Amino acid sequence: MRRVVILLGPTAVGKTDYSIELAQHFDSPIISCDSRQLFRQMSIGTAVPSPEQLSRVKHYFIHSHSVEQYYTAGKYEVEALALVEELFRSNETLIMTGGSGLYIDAFCKGLDDFPKVHQELRKSLTARLKKGELESLQMELKKLDPESYDSIDISNGQRVIRALEVTIGTGRKFSSFKTGRTRKRDFEIVKIGLTRPREVLYDRIDRRVDMMMAAGLLEEVRSLVQYRDMPALKTVGYKEIFDYLDGNHSLEEAVRLIKRNTRHYAKRQLTYWGRDEEIKWLEIGNQLPSSETNLILTSLTSSSV
Repeated sequence: MRRVVILLGPTAVGKTDYSIELAQHFDSPIISCDSRQLFRQMSIGTAVPSPEQLSRVKHYFIHSHSVEQYYTAGKYEVEALALVEELFRSNETLIMTGGSGLYIDAFCKGLDDFPKVHQELRKSLTARLKKGELESLQMELKKLDPESYDSIDISNGQRVIRALEVTIGTGRKFSSFKTGRTRKRDFEIVKIGLTRPREVLYDRIDRRVDMMMAAGLLEEVRSLVQYRDMPALKTVGYKEIFDYLDGNHSLEEAVRLIKRNTRHYAKRQLTYWGRDEEIKWLEIGNQLPSSETNLILTSLTSSSV
């Protein structure tokens, strides 16, 4: 039976290592489902797999698009579905991994057609964002559509505006467009969620940010200044460094904010997926992935996959 096993979980939980172990077991490539790792100009701040990891297993949707392109979950749905049909010719089990809830939903269930944007409403919301009212826009979204507030990267002003303009313009929650019509897939989908104790996860996040800075995140962000208005770069890890480059705060403060905002993002990811009863959650420990992969394989067996 054709199946796609999706290994998901909050940022920094360890999805990359586990997905590689799982892919090697099934002799499968890995289909990334991360809305930022697909941009080839963004490496350090998106924690793309290392060259050594990429050499172990073939990856798709890693550095596959330019940051200059406007990319959406809808486009991912189309491209990922076409890819799996091609890969199923030689693999019955495919491994997908990532932390982008909307992209995973798009692949699994499809997205409804979004309505046309009210240009005046968009201009009004954009003007508020430019005036520095991001927090106010976030709180408005939280009130009108808490599901979207929990699922999107609220540090990305453009995403907040998109959710608000649809919600306000249609009188229907932006999040409802992601669940209103489920498109059936002709293959089985199994979702395995990885989690760790919160204090362990937060420590991993803090240490990963320190490693990113040591690896040259500041220089990477500097190299992307000309693209800073693109939606892809209005995200945690880049936005805070741009603010530092603008003189809005110190580099030390930027690092602190990246850690804080990444922890908040991880919390929202878990809240979002907490509503999905199809996910089988596994808490992983401090052992090497290879010693715990059997837990995932056992979980797949018990799920009658």
